[in-house]
Amino acid sequence: MKDVIIIGAGPCGLSAAIECQRRGLSSLIIEKNFIVHSIYLYPTNMQFFSTTALLEIGDVPFTSPNDKPFRHEALVYYRRAAKHHGLDIAAYEEALSVNPLEDGTFAVHTRNKRGETYTRTAASIIISTGYFDQPNLIGIPGEELPKVTHYFGEAHPYTGMKVTVIGGSNSAVDAALELLRVGAEVDMVYRGASISENIKPWVRPIFESMVEKDKIVLHLESRVTEITPGSVHITGRNGGVKELDNDFVLALTGFRPSRTLLSSAGVSMDETQEKPAFNPATMESNVPGLYIAGVIASGRNANEVFIETGRGHGKLIADHIISKRLAD
Repeated sequence: MKDVIIIGAGPCGLSAAIECQRRGLSSLIIEKNFIVHSIYLYPTNMQFFSTTALLEIGDVPFTSPNDKPFRHEALVYYRRAAKHHGLDIAAYEEALSVNPLEDGTFAVHTRNKRGETYTRTAASIIISTGYFDQPNLIGIPGEELPKVTHYFGEAHPYTGMKVTVIGGSNSAVDAALELLRVGAEVDMVYRGASISENIKPWVRPIFESMVEKDKIVLHLESRVTEITPGSVHITGRNGGVKELDNDFVLALTGFRPSRTLLSSAGVSMDETQEKPAFNPATMESNVPGLYIAGVIASGRNANEVFIETGRGHGKLIADHIISKRLAD
């Protein structure tokens, strides 16, 4: 029996484990992949929007020669922070369900990569799962084709290819610019009247320059309505349809958190946003003793919670667990 089981070894889950440890609470992190798996899935050359100071956890300094660190630097940092605090992490072990028990504790049913199953118990649970496992599907013919992906790692495989990028966020803009550098022909399709207002300020002028020079063809107020093995069909603002030659499609339409574990434990949801019910002052859900940390607190709107805000959830949770113990 642990005092706390944390499900998810992202930055917010690691931070929560550190805060619990500092208060003398025994904890275990269960992670179905490996530490900070979501950051590993970021594009290889991605640069963060946040400064190093805003990404730090557990008072472990994050040093970088860059004002805004890159993905590879963050991977090194979070490995170092976890090792520094000696966190107990069960990697490659998936939490299948969380069940409240009659005595107020919890049972977490898990399965590791060998197929072995376990039942782990704890007085409190923190669910801090990410959202990269569930891309927002468009739901159009051809989306299931092998040439379509919702993840972008690096541009090299697309050298000299005709690539359509769907989306208008930072990830779409970064991908379009990287593709351009390796000689890809890039069409970018976005349903909005302009790309996102949240594009990194040091990236926006470069992107806009490439659009003005017709290096990137930007289709605004448009949608990809069909994908075939050799083309994409784009429907514009007036209902007209263009068919473009195409080799690959990057559907960078965002992701959403899974609510399976929350539902299995009886956590109430806002059906509109799939947002779980919780007290923002303590992060405790409607199920006593079950807490939420990180991006899963935002439901479908993943841009509502970032590392720099979610890393503070662990302190709220640990303080509340201790206060309840003292009250008892």
